[in-house]
Amino acid sequence: MQAIEFQLRGEFVELCNLLKLAGVADSGGAGKALVAEGVVSVDGQVELRKTAKIRAGQVVSLGDVRITVLK
Repeated sequence: MQAIEFQLRGEFVELCNLLKLAGVADSGGAGKALVAEGVVSVDGQVELRKTAKIRAGQVVSLGDVRITVLK
């Protein structure tokens, strides 16, 4: 499992942008496609909203990648 810690710069980051900024997706569009496929989970639950607001303390999982969002 690859663990990534993402430092949040504001109150939240949109899920598709988080995937791009963390280097999991090549672009925001690729991040949206991953979310639409139903392969992205937030705090253990599948998330289908591409622009879901991800806040500090949440954990995003995709395959063997785990992104922990820090403040």
